[in-house]
Amino acid sequence: MNHSQTFLGETAEIAKLVDADKIEEMVKELVALRKRKGRLYVIGLGGSAANASHIVNDMRRLCGIEAYAPTDNVAELTAIANDDGWQHSFSRWFLNPNPNDALMVLSVGGGTRDVSRPIVKALEVAKINEMTILGIVGKDGGHTAKRAHCCVIIPTVEPFRVTPHTEAFQAVVWHCLVSHPALQIRKTKW
Repeated sequence: MNHSQTFLGETAEIAKLVDADKIEEMVKELVALRKRKGRLYVIGLGGSAANASHIVNDMRRLCGIEAYAPTDNVAELTAIANDDGWQHSFSRWFLNPNPNDALMVLSVGGGTRDVSRPIVKALEVAKINEMTILGIVGKDGGHTAKRAHCCVIIPTVEPFRVTPHTEAFQAVVWHCLVSHPALQIRKTKW
């Protein structure tokens, strides 16, 4: 079997193992967020930051949810990192706390004290501010899985490919969310 066959086989296996009930639970959380007119902050680092930008677009356009990705504002992101420290890059967005808001974390590891410190700090501040915490992560041992109200954990079928599979399945999960009949209010063009 070549690499492509192996990779796609792993992808099919992950699709079978993802907890669909958790996705349905997340849909309910997002519908409730929209109903209470809360804002959704989506954070991620590396490839997950790029995914955060995309999900924000889809949440706004397709689901009518006011959504933000702090990584989309490079000037503010780098000013906070420079002035306050890297670990505060996301949490400074919650200086005016609103318990109607939600934080969605996209991460391979889910955030630990040694890795992804801005995610850990954002989770701490979101919890203090009584925000709903959601996550799509690749490991169940990080801070996101421990603190989230609802967390979809992408199953590991090959430890050497946790990152590509997790980041790919973040897209699968969020597209499932934004196309869900209970959440989607505008149709896609295609």
